[in-house]
Amino acid sequence: MSDTYYEFGTAADRWDRAQMFFDAKEYLTAARILRGLVAEVPEQVAPRLLLARAYYHSAQLRKAETELRAILERDPVEQYARLMLGRALERQGRAAEAAPHLRMAAAMSGEFPDTV
Repeated sequence: MSDTYYEFGTAADRWDRAQMFFDAKEYLTAARILRGLVAEVPEQVAPRLLLARAYYHSAQLRKAETELRAILERDPVEQYARLMLGRALERQGRAAEAAPHLRMAAAMSGEFPDTV
């Protein structure tokens, strides 16, 4: 498909299209659409988070990490981005780096470890 298809329509049209491809597990196509949206509205969390998820599910873990860190830089209490960053780091074999993010995500969601 040509780039014209992905660039066609309003930002809302492209957002809907990206969600449709993501829901269909066409993560690479969703990412292709979302990259343009994120460039257009970098301050918006939702397109960047969906882009990070598309990267994560298509095993582009470094790209997912980059997007998740950008989200957390803007919104440090974005719990799902924190959780995803921890998981992306784990999948890259960086468990020690992932642990604080996973603990923080758990605390933000109200899941505290049992302590004696």
